[in-house]
Amino acid sequence: MNTPEKSNSAPRRGIKQFLRKRIVVQTAVGVAGLGLCGAVLVGLAVALTWPNLPSLHAMTDYRPSVPLRIYTADHVLIGEFGQEHRNVVPFDDIPLVMKQAMLAAEDDDFYSHGGIDWMGMARAMLTNLIHMSKSQGASTITMQAARNFYLSSDKTYLRKFYELLLTFKIESELTKDQILELYMNQIYLGHRAYGFEAASRTYLGKPLAEITPAEAALLAGIPKAPSRSNPITNLDRAVVRQHYVLGRMQTLGYLTPEQAQAAREQPLQIRGGQGGQNDDFTVHGEYPAELVRQIMYGLFQDGTYTRGIDVYTTIDSKSQQAAYQAVRTGVLDYTRRAAYPGPEDQIELPADIEQDPQAFEEILDGVQDETPDSSDLLTGVVLSASPTEIKVARSAKEIITVSDKKALAIVARALNPQASETQRIQRGSVVRLHKNGDQWEILNMPTLQAALVSLAPKDGAIRALIGGFDFYSGTFNRATQAWRQPGSTIKPFIYAASLERGMTPATQISDQPFTLSVEQTGSRPWTPKNDGNDYQPMQTMRQGLYRSKNMVSIRILQAITPQYAQDYLTRFGFQKDRWPAVLPMALGAGGATPLQVADAYAVFANGGYHVPPYLIDKVTDRSGNVLMQAQPVVAGDEAARTIDPRTAWVMDDMLRGVATSGTAARAKRTLKRNDVAGKTGTTNDAVDVWFAGYTPALATTVWMGFDQPQSLGTNAFGSGLALSTWLDYMQPVLKGVPEQAQRPRPDGLLVDNGEYYFSEFPPGRAIASLDLPTGDQLTDFLNNMRPSDGAPTQVRPLNAPGGGSLPAPATPAAPLSQAPMQGSMAAPVVAAPATPQTSSGTGSTANRTPATSGGSPSGQHDAALAIPIPLAPPPANPQPVTGY
Repeated sequence: MNTPEKSNSAPRRGIKQFLRKRIVVQTAVGVAGLGLCGAVLVGLAVALTWPNLPSLHAMTDYRPSVPLRIYTADHVLIGEFGQEHRNVVPFDDIPLVMKQAMLAAEDDDFYSHGGIDWMGMARAMLTNLIHMSKSQGASTITMQAARNFYLSSDKTYLRKFYELLLTFKIESELTKDQILELYMNQIYLGHRAYGFEAASRTYLGKPLAEITPAEAALLAGIPKAPSRSNPITNLDRAVVRQHYVLGRMQTLGYLTPEQAQAAREQPLQIRGGQGGQNDDFTVHGEYPAELVRQIMYGLFQDGTYTRGIDVYTTIDSKSQQAAYQAVRTGVLDYTRRAAYPGPEDQIELPADIEQDPQAFEEILDGVQDETPDSSDLLTGVVLSASPTEIKVARSAKEIITVSDKKALAIVARALNPQASETQRIQRGSVVRLHKNGDQWEILNMPTLQAALVSLAPKDGAIRALIGGFDFYSGTFNRATQAWRQPGSTIKPFIYAASLERGMTPATQISDQPFTLSVEQTGSRPWTPKNDGNDYQPMQTMRQGLYRSKNMVSIRILQAITPQYAQDYLTRFGFQKDRWPAVLPMALGAGGATPLQVADAYAVFANGGYHVPPYLIDKVTDRSGNVLMQAQPVVAGDEAARTIDPRTAWVMDDMLRGVATSGTAARAKRTLKRNDVAGKTGTTNDAVDVWFAGYTPALATTVWMGFDQPQSLGTNAFGSGLALSTWLDYMQPVLKGVPEQAQRPRPDGLLVDNGEYYFSEFPPGRAIASLDLPTGDQLTDFLNNMRPSDGAPTQVRPLNAPGGGSLPAPATPAAPLSQAPMQGSMAAPVVAAPATPQTSSGTGSTANRTPATSGGSPSGQHDAALAIPIPLAPPPANPQPVTGY
């Protein structure tokens, strides 16, 4: 007998089945709708994009260009731009074994698919998804050709979409043989070799027509990782890849087992490339080379990369390499002392991956793609880590052990099991290895940046230029484009201005602190301080410079007026609009590039002449015909005189003292020379540190700081970080260079009690002192002077009848013969330069003569070259000026 529950079960099952069917139908309809929408969107995207795809003219009318080549003054190649080291070989002249090796290595279904290997893409996506990495790709030869000719290597979905569409277009307009020919002539194969003919000559020293199966497999293995797997950079890895290609050639029937084995056993003769330059650039001149490229492109546009232009710069190869090493050493020293932030990345490393060299190499290649080497900072993957030892894989065969106690101390916190996941070094961590002497160490990629500029004071020829730690991490050139506050390196120019206003190195100046209120400044309170809060009652100007006394510099600036100093700075190439006429100017509150600072110090080094820096000596065509030739301004040309020769001589004398017994005394102790001068600079909170120094033959400036301004730490000073880097550069560069005597003392300089005076401001008539002897702080600071005859100080309001005010900066100076000589600052006179000069204040022109039409891409000869060095655009977020 049926129960009521059983009698109701059948209808319920029917209802459930109905609901299930309905859900299935609705889901199917939804999926179909989504698929239809997706198809419509894809179709719309293709319809909109296809007409805008580039024409295939670059492939159908293939004309390799002759590159722009850039040399140092001593003819060392530092840069090539264009289709480099390419020897085009017609399809029928490419050996069959080379074609087979290439297909076996990269795309064995090339002649059967329509440009895209859909199954291969699916396999790669699934593998990458499982391993959560980008260790496999599925680009066909046609896809790689599209990327090489038209697209960047950016790993974005949009770029991949364009690549797919271009692939279809190429396959529709070119034959398979044409595509393979173009690919094999276009592909980059390391060491500036493009195409297999150039690679064969580079690595094997023979034409492509003479290669063996073993050599063909070796070359075919390079495109996977041309920078890491070429025979010069890493022969072991290249051989591993070669054996893989030979195995594929055997599997595909291109070689018999006997032929493949014979190829594996054939000794490889890696020759380094007869018939072409093949080694990496021996000198790291990336920054000046890129600067030259920009200048040349401004003149010749696209013809820059096709005309075969040779540019000979003023760079000295020895100096440039020394600058590169000095900057690297300085930045890495700072990085070594700073807290280690943790590995660059973390990947999933299978437990037994070391037992499968081929799979391991695939993973390491993917890591290298994402985190490439930076010169001597090498990328590796950690296999094991403990507080006493770290094992790091550079390749399947190259395992490096870090066990030195000092090296381990750098990353000690990251080896603590309690460290956070982002900071801890463990298996699968991607780290940077560095060889420090005989020991390996692990460092992070530095965030500290630096710039170094070195030029000849005689004519402004730039001998070395480094714009950052690693050019390939970003081409921003901090030497010419970074506007930073120069700190105390600006003080010598304020002091120079005061010499021409009646002060002397013996002038006594109050070193006491003060505070200006909001009412007094009109904006916010200002309380400047000396370094270490060290104050003296009085300091001579010379002592103030030696010890970099802020109070002394501010009082000097107030005495000569900020407006006068602002105008005076333009004589040295500084830009007026970047130096507000306010008292913090005395402490470097303005903007300058390292190139401008080096250019400015050269004026003291050469006797008072502003000779704008230049980088290009001459430009020739490939036949050696001179297209343009530099005609630089030379010190000694009175049209270039910018300050009184006496001012230059006295400042040179004081700056030599700074390098002997002042804040830069380490310079003379280290170099053991008497012709060294310079000045340290450190801004508030050590955001920027500088050293600007020179000998009569070389003016060099070093800057160090972060791109996004922040403190370098409480122990960072220009006399430490920046001076050390400056010395690391100057020591090798000055080796064997004779010491030069100081220039003869100019006429019109008097000597009294061992100190120097201008003849129009002799002892008893020059400014004797600036001090604060009375009650009202602001009035004393602004106006008070002590007469040189020792009479009591009188305090009067500014511009009061008979008072002690300075003349307005715009008031022309009286002729020297009529200049009133006062014992105080009552009426100092501006000592004008011997020859007035109008200055734009940019400090950036290469020479005086503007470029003419002869230097145009028309190829006409031009006897003069006058090309400005590009400076930075105004910053999007300008750094605020400290003080008021």
